[in-house]
Amino acid sequence: MNTGADAAAGDIRVLAVDDHRLLREALCELLEMYEGLTVVAQADDGPSGVRMAGLHRPDLVLLDVEMPGPGPLANLRGIRQAAPDARVIILTMHDNRQLIDSLLSAGAVGYLHKEADREVLVSAIRSAMSGGTTMFLPRKQSAAGPERGPAPADTLTLREQELMELVAQGLSNRQIGSRLGITEGTVKRHLRNIFDKLGATSRLDAVNRTLPSRRY
Repeated sequence: MNTGADAAAGDIRVLAVDDHRLLREALCELLEMYEGLTVVAQADDGPSGVRMAGLHRPDLVLLDVEMPGPGPLANLRGIRQAAPDARVIILTMHDNRQLIDSLLSAGAVGYLHKEADREVLVSAIRSAMSGGTTMFLPRKQSAAGPERGPAPADTLTLREQELMELVAQGLSNRQIGSRLGITEGTVKRHLRNIFDKLGATSRLDAVNRTLPSRRY
């Protein structure tokens, strides 16, 4: 994962604060696939999030609601005090209107239910940096019938399969790009396409779907 020192000029520098480690790391992996986004730090509770915000001064903070610590409003206010210029987007499983209103009134610029897909999240991040506010709440399940499942791994191109072999070896995007003679941005685009085809939520998930004999 990139650090603040590695962030390209103009990148949106993101801090992710969530006490569920696997979900947080999967989220950070996802964000790193998009050009112009760099995760500079992670935290697993409110006080740590405040400290990381003060240390790294991110452009944007993704803040979970239900975490150990003083509570969502106190966490939000602490982060905004530590990094006054940072935009804060709330990520949560809650859709309580009173909670939404209180967090938006306290300075959050987005409120996304964790059912939001990756494009909604990335769009909300870019919108926040342009001064916009985004709210996404879950829709009621449709009775129209079952959704289509993810595409099988054999839909990947030879290049995508080659790239996944390198992902399975634990190589970073930069290392994969060097190995294949392509840019890091091209690696990210390939990974986005692979995630879309497989319905994968993280690099580990994609490896397990693509290379089942190497299931982790």
